[in-house]
Amino acid sequence: MVIPAVSPADLEAVEAARRKKEKEKLKKGGKYGEEERGGAIGKGGRGGGRKGGRFEGDVEDVDAVLGGGGSKYRKKGGRKGGRGGYEEPVAQGPKVVVLDEPTLTIAALSERMDVRAGEIIKYLMVNMGVMATITQSIDAETGVRVAEAFGRQVRRGREEDEGEGEDGEEELSVLTEGYGWEEEDAASLLPRAPVVTIMGHVDHGKTSLLDAVRESSVATGEAGGITQHIGAYQVTHAHRTITFIDTPGHAAFSEMRARGANVTDLVVLVVAADEGVKEQTIDSIRCAKQAHVPILLAVNKVDKPGADPSRVTQELMKYDVLLEEYGGDVLSAEVSAKKRLNLDGLLEKILLQAEILDLKANPNRSAVGAVVESRMEKGLGPVTTVLVQKGTLRVGDCIVAGAAYGKVRSLTDERGKRLETAGPSVPAVLSGWDGVPAAGDTLIVVESEMQARNVAEARRRLERERSGSATMGSMQAQVLSIFGTDGVKKRQEVTVVIKADVQGSAEAIATAVSAIHVEDDRAEVGVKVLSSGVGDVTQNDVALAGVSQATILAFNVAADMNAQEEARKTGVEIEYHTVIYDILDKLEAKVQEILSPTPEGEYVGAARVKMVFEIGKVGKVAGCEVTDGTIKRGGTVRVLRGSEIVYKGPLRTLRNVKSDVQEMSAGQECGMSFKDYEDFRPDDIVECYVVDKKK
Repeated sequence: MVIPAVSPADLEAVEAARRKKEKEKLKKGGKYGEEERGGAIGKGGRGGGRKGGRFEGDVEDVDAVLGGGGSKYRKKGGRKGGRGGYEEPVAQGPKVVVLDEPTLTIAALSERMDVRAGEIIKYLMVNMGVMATITQSIDAETGVRVAEAFGRQVRRGREEDEGEGEDGEEELSVLTEGYGWEEEDAASLLPRAPVVTIMGHVDHGKTSLLDAVRESSVATGEAGGITQHIGAYQVTHAHRTITFIDTPGHAAFSEMRARGANVTDLVVLVVAADEGVKEQTIDSIRCAKQAHVPILLAVNKVDKPGADPSRVTQELMKYDVLLEEYGGDVLSAEVSAKKRLNLDGLLEKILLQAEILDLKANPNRSAVGAVVESRMEKGLGPVTTVLVQKGTLRVGDCIVAGAAYGKVRSLTDERGKRLETAGPSVPAVLSGWDGVPAAGDTLIVVESEMQARNVAEARRRLERERSGSATMGSMQAQVLSIFGTDGVKKRQEVTVVIKADVQGSAEAIATAVSAIHVEDDRAEVGVKVLSSGVGDVTQNDVALAGVSQATILAFNVAADMNAQEEARKTGVEIEYHTVIYDILDKLEAKVQEILSPTPEGEYVGAARVKMVFEIGKVGKVAGCEVTDGTIKRGGTVRVLRGSEIVYKGPLRTLRNVKSDVQEMSAGQECGMSFKDYEDFRPDDIVECYVVDKKK
C-alpha cells in the first residue's frame, strides 16, 4: 500500500480552513467581560475569559484568541475582559526532554515535550518525509531531531531521574546490564564452590553420570530418558562442595546449554566411548568456547563392548580439544556411570581444576545471580531455580530479574529442604515473583519493593516500545506474506501457541519450531509462534489460538476444564507432548503438507515418465512405468518435478498399448494423459490417489 505524499500547499490549505472555522466560532462568544463567556476583545488584544470573547477586528494569530485566558499567553488587562495588546506566546513545557529508550511513540514524545501530537506529526511529514500516526513508534535519533526542532534540549537518561538526586542515579544504574558486577576489594573475596556444567550428546550418559554422583534417580523421571530441563544440584567430595548443572543434550536445547555454559566455571564434556563425537558434542564444545570456560573430558561407557576411548580423544583434536597427555590443557577421566567406575577420580580432577581457577566471591553484599529455570507451580505461583553468583540471597529480599520483580517468599534446595540464605555458588528454588522471569535473566537484589517495581516496569516499557518498533518495521513483509507480489514468493505460516512446564522448555521449543522452513519456486512455508508461556493451557490461550487459527502445543502440561470446553466449541486443536522430537516431526510434516498438498483420497501408486509421445488429435501422451502400487483409471493424480508440484487433477486416459485399461500394476508400462495438461517431461513422477466411496 503506497501512502500519497502530502505537499506543503495541501497542509497550508488545511490550516487555513481550520483557522476560518475557529474564527466563526469566536464570533459567537460573549460581548462583555464575563469569566465563563470571555470578555470583549479590542483590536489586536484579547480577553481573559475561559471560552473566548466576541471577536472584533482582525487578529493575526487565531491561536492567540483560542482558549480565553489560558496560561500559555501573556496578556494585558484583567482576568475578566480587560483590553490590551497581543504578545507572542511564551514557550511552554520542559526545556529539557529525557529520551533514554531506543524507540518511543508519538504520543509519548508529545507528552514529554508538551507539544500537541498533531504538530509533531506535521513536522515529520513536511520536514522529514515521515508518515506517522499518534500510536506509531519512532527511533530515538528521530525523536532527538524533533525535540531540538521545537527548541528542547535532549538528555539521554531516565525521565524519573530528573530532580531525584542519588536515588534516581541508583535506579538508573540498576537498569544497566553491568549492575552488580563492579570490581570489589580483594580482601572481601572468599573461596567458593566451583560450578560445573555437564554437557554432551543425547544418550551419552550425562544425567546418568550425575545421578551416580548424587546417588539418586533423575533420568527415570524424564520422558524418553532425556533431560528436558536444566537441573542444579550440589554434592560433597573430600569435604568440599561442587555445584553441578545438568543440561539437555538434544539439538533443540542449544540455548539452554549455552545458558548453562554462561553461568559455569567448568564444563564436563561427556562422550560415550562406543559412539564418539556426535552433533551435540560439537555444539557443546562451541558453547564452552564462546563462554571462555575450560573443558574437562569424561569418557563414559568404557565398560561397554566396542568402547574405544582413544578414538574419542583423536576425534576431539579436530575441534581443538587437546588432552594433557598430548600437550594440551584439557584434563580427562574414563568413567562408567552405570557401574560407578572412577567417579572419585572425576571429582578429584574437578576440584584440581577449581584450585587452578582460584574461584572466589564476596558473600557479604547484596546478591547477584542467574535464573537457571522458571516454571509455574500450584500454590506458589512463579517459581525459579536461581544460581547465586555473588553475595548472599535471603528470605525477604526484594528482587528483580528481567521484567519480573518480587520479594523472596521461600528458599529451598534441590531436595526441597528450606533455606534461610543462599550464598555464592549455591542453587536455590525461589518463590515470590509477580511474573515468570525468563531463563537466563540476571537476578539482582535492590533496596525496596518500590524500587524493584519501578525497575521492572521500566524494562517492560522498553520491551513494549522495542516490540512496537519491530512490528511497524515488518508491516511491509506482512503485507507481502498475505497478498504476495509479482516476483515475490508467497509466504504461508503454521501458527502455534506454546505452553510448557518450565520457561527453558518453552523458549527452546519456540526457537526450534521457528527454524522449520520449506520452500519451492512458488511459495515458502514456515512456523510462527504466536505466544509461548509457562503453565497449563487456559481459556485465554484457547481464545487466542481460535482468533488466529493456531494449534496449541502443550509440552508436559495439561489443559484445565474451561480450556477443554472452549477448545471443543471453537474447534481449536490442543496437542499434548512429552518429548520435543514429536513436536518437531509433526510440525515438519504439517509444513510439508501445506507446501505440497496431497489430493483427496488414498495414495495407491506412482509411476515415472520415461518418454513423451505426440499422437494426432489426442495430443501429448506420457509413456510411463509404474514403480509403486497401482495406477487406477478414474483416480486423481499429481505430477511432481523434483520437489515441485506441476499438476494436480483427474487422470483422463490410461492405456496399455492401444487398449484402455482400468489399472496398471508395478513393473508395467502404460500411456497416460491428463485433463488440460500436456507439459510433462521425462523423469516426472505421477502419484495416483483414489477416493473410497464406501468410506
